[in-house]
Amino acid sequence: MTLEVLATGPLATVQDLGRPGLAGIGVGTSGAADASSLRLANRLVGNDENTAAIEVTFGGLVVRPTRDVTVALTGAPCPLSVDGRGAAANAVLRVPAGAELRLGVPAIGLRSYLAVRGGIDVAPVLGSRSTDVLSGLGPDQLRPGAALPIGAPPSRFPVVDIAPVAGPAEEVVLRVQPGPRADWFTDEALESLVSAPYEVTPESNRVGMRLDGPVLERSRTEELPSEGMVTGALQVPPLGTPTLFLADHPVTGGYPVIGVVLAADVAKAAQARPGQHVHFRCI
Repeated sequence: MTLEVLATGPLATVQDLGRPGLAGIGVGTSGAADASSLRLANRLVGNDENTAAIEVTFGGLVVRPTRDVTVALTGAPCPLSVDGRGAAANAVLRVPAGAELRLGVPAIGLRSYLAVRGGIDVAPVLGSRSTDVLSGLGPDQLRPGAALPIGAPPSRFPVVDIAPVAGPAEEVVLRVQPGPRADWFTDEALESLVSAPYEVTPESNRVGMRLDGPVLERSRTEELPSEGMVTGALQVPPLGTPTLFLADHPVTGGYPVIGVVLAADVAKAAQARPGQHVHFRCI
């Protein structure tokens, strides 16, 4: 059984929950940028939460199964149709063999997750089926003409028809705690970080989100030796505006980290699209 890829939109990749615990050998975690949406999609179709699914950036995915499949779409709510008939997100859907499942462009949010009962059964690399766009580990980015194998369905069955969840927020508020190099910045820099919004720039992807807004002045100007980085780190290069590290971030970096966004809020950051504003709240 396979899922034929007819169109991908701007970017579509296979993702699970990544490769945690390998930073010591230079391998980042990767995995779904919005892990909570991936988990929900898998639960809806009865998969284990770590089962591989398709992460779709800004809609545009079109797929066709060779046999009847059960799917669920979560994350950024895209217009969704099966052979031209509208369907609902955050719900359990049956897609007949040969039918086209088509995703439109989400009105809000950025990344959607399509889980198939049984999962996308591509070969794992270092224990994960995730595509890491920075290192190149894992399967290739999806292209039209690809045929994705679908795994055997789990023994348990979906227990709900639809999940009553809120979609991505128009106003993104991210809780941040002072980072390991907050003392490299002036007191005014920390105040600037939380007192004014930052705009998400088009120079953003699964590696990180570049932000435009108040410049964060440093109190120390010497070079910083490369040190470990985590998802959610707010790294500040010499220009003074921060970059928020997301799923495929490098494991080390040489610019100071003024703060770290809470892990629980990284999924909200992953749904922020270029032109949208984010606000930081210090805890």
